[in-house]
Amino acid sequence: MNFFDRNAPNLKTLFAIALLFCSPLLAWADSMRITPDEAVELAIRNNLGLEAARISAGTARRASNLAWNRFVPSVDVGGSIFRLNSVTGMFDDLFDALGVPLVQTQQWGMAGSISATLNINLAMFAEINRLRLDYESGLVSYGNARAQLERDIRKAYHNILLLQENIALLHGSLENAERQVQIAQTNFNVGLTSELPLLQAQVARENLRPVIDQAEGGLRLLMMQFSMFLGLPHDTEFELAPVVTDMAPLPLGITELVSRAATDRLDVRALRQDILVMNSIRRSGRLRLLTPTLSLGWNADPTFDGDPWEGGWADGDRWNQQQGAFSVSLGFRLNGLLPFGEERQGIRALEDQIRIANIGLAQMIRGTEIEIHNLVLALERIRLSAEALGQTVALAQRSFELTEQAYRAGLSDFFQVQNAEASLRQARVQLHEQQFNYLNGILDLEYALGLPFGTLSSTGNPN
Repeated sequence: MNFFDRNAPNLKTLFAIALLFCSPLLAWADSMRITPDEAVELAIRNNLGLEAARISAGTARRASNLAWNRFVPSVDVGGSIFRLNSVTGMFDDLFDALGVPLVQTQQWGMAGSISATLNINLAMFAEINRLRLDYESGLVSYGNARAQLERDIRKAYHNILLLQENIALLHGSLENAERQVQIAQTNFNVGLTSELPLLQAQVARENLRPVIDQAEGGLRLLMMQFSMFLGLPHDTEFELAPVVTDMAPLPLGITELVSRAATDRLDVRALRQDILVMNSIRRSGRLRLLTPTLSLGWNADPTFDGDPWEGGWADGDRWNQQQGAFSVSLGFRLNGLLPFGEERQGIRALEDQIRIANIGLAQMIRGTEIEIHNLVLALERIRLSAEALGQTVALAQRSFELTEQAYRAGLSDFFQVQNAEASLRQARVQLHEQQFNYLNGILDLEYALGLPFGTLSSTGNPN
């Protein structure tokens, strides 16, 4: 493009067009607002550990889809060019007496070979089933890793929101401290109080600043770590959307929760799948030892009759079949009948492992029942505590307002106001902690039950 051409767009126009297309990217780089679901999506897409589990599941799926390749015969193809050495020397008279013709000149030859074999045993069908079970186990492992990642990301999201709430309370306390300094200054100016309350208010205000700075530094560090968990640059600026902190009672009873966990819990499903795989391996081993093997074979060795250097390879009359046959054989391993043999002992050891795994499964289900009870009871305690703290916050707010009014009128000292404000802030912090503890407890319960997150409560984003 000629920029000096009058008909060509000028630089201002080009710059405006470039800015129009690049403005979304600049906005993304400046700051981004994400929801819990978007954070989970980013983490799932960018997490390296989950990518490894996804690749393993894909490998198992490919092996399961191609399990039929066990019935593809093994085919070997080869060819050779050879030269017969001339026979001369001390054995000429002996060969002549025996009537063996002597080769007086060097002779070249060419031959090929092709063979195909296929061994069929009933164990092959059991191995195909094992590959399918391996793929299902891979899916369960991937689902478990994904659920763990999603739970951890959502918990980290809640922890950041909680820290932001606490920092907001600290800033509110700083505003209250600044207002109390102004009240103390006014009372000192009109002669209602001495200089001491003013100094006390100023010290209290300044003591809050390093606390806020430390909390904000911790928040920055936590958000940097969260960015790395999402696969984003550590200096990415983002804003977290708030979540609904609905603390309604759980919709399901204990019995139904325990019954659901026994079937849907991911680690229970993984152990059940492992037992199925071991049973499949045991069945395959027994079939391999106790059933015969059918072997199908075919081979040919065409030989070229003539000098390969003289050509004529395309002449079918010059190719001879020396040896070649199709064979069907049936074989049986007698070692499999020996109870003390290595193969039989290996199967017995595997059976012991299956029994141990079944015992572990029963223990896991019992442990799940206790875990579910504890989680539900803990959630109920948190919910009742939050209700009581809500009333405490209202009382503390009223107490602080009355104390500050009395302090403004010179009827109370600064320490009463400071204690009332500290009690209010502590009650609010405890209430926020209980609300987010309830959200995290719901996440733990949903993970323990193997349910999609958000099933037991509404923890989504506000419209």
